[in-house]
Amino acid sequence: MKPTSQCKHDLVALGETMIRLSPPGHGRIEFAPMLEVWVGGGEYNVAYALARLGLRTGWVGGLNTSPMGAVVRNHARAVGVDVTHAVNRKWDGVGKKDRIGLNFTEVGHGKRASTTLYDRGHSATAGLKPGDIDWKKLFVDEGVRWFHTGGIMASLSDSTKLVVAEAVKAAHEAGTVVSYDLNFRSKLWKSEEAIATTRPLVPYIDCLIGNEEDFEKVLGYHSGVDVEKGELDTSKFKDMVSRVVKDFPNVKVVGTTLRGVKTATINDWSAIMWSDGVFYDGITMPDLEIEDRVGGGDGFASGFTYGFLTGQDPQTCVNLGVAHGAMLMSTRGDSSQIDLDELLHVAGGGSARIKR
Repeated sequence: MKPTSQCKHDLVALGETMIRLSPPGHGRIEFAPMLEVWVGGGEYNVAYALARLGLRTGWVGGLNTSPMGAVVRNHARAVGVDVTHAVNRKWDGVGKKDRIGLNFTEVGHGKRASTTLYDRGHSATAGLKPGDIDWKKLFVDEGVRWFHTGGIMASLSDSTKLVVAEAVKAAHEAGTVVSYDLNFRSKLWKSEEAIATTRPLVPYIDCLIGNEEDFEKVLGYHSGVDVEKGELDTSKFKDMVSRVVKDFPNVKVVGTTLRGVKTATINDWSAIMWSDGVFYDGITMPDLEIEDRVGGGDGFASGFTYGFLTGQDPQTCVNLGVAHGAMLMSTRGDSSQIDLDELLHVAGGGSARIKR
């Protein structure tokens, strides 16, 4: 990894950032008299979380000049996320193009699952094309230690597939560590398209992130685990990861979350990590109480990436990932509300005893 002194940014993320509208508590959209406004996006959430943990991060995506664009821009700037490389389009006043994507999210409870409904067509990020972003200025002139993107960005449009390919190749050639969250979204594309798009990118990727469904739907690897039954057989996950790294020897790290869903608000939670030929089991959190599960995987990615960027060993990194994902799911919204002291306390085995 490039040294801190040679880079302006510790991490830069490429992806779409949306405004999320949710009923208060565990309410239904259909009956909501008001909606909470949150900001988030799979790739953006990693840059935002790491900024809160004290690192120098940036985000690249599409924005516009509307008040909705200002919501996203202000949210990022509030924690120090650099948005100077984001592509800003003039708002047309009606949303025929270059919109800020929306999603409507119901936070589940008991046996009623959380649900996300998208309203993200014709967005500023989906309209990005190759050549819109000066990757040489970002990766070579300014310097980036770690670049993060993923399957959500690639699935938005035919042109964003090309932008992702352009970005990972540019980062790889500049000697920047590249991580990719497989993040399969069935509402955005089919598995066959995801596999055809993603497998050619893997030779440029150092770190792969995803759960069992992601590896199956986006890369074509089957774990043999029935997640609908809440199985968390890590031996099957490890066999799957071993096949992935055998086929792609350039991959140096693989992080896989383990989630056993008992109810929408009670999950078993852990993760495993493969690094340099060794598997590391993360701390386990059975019967984890959840306030809002959206963003838990991004929380895991943020936690372990923080570990690697600060020189921690792989076991510490996976523990930081599990702890950060768990803590992120204790609050409302997609993006992190966690600070470094809280993260280190939980990752180190600290209790939830009241602090006075």
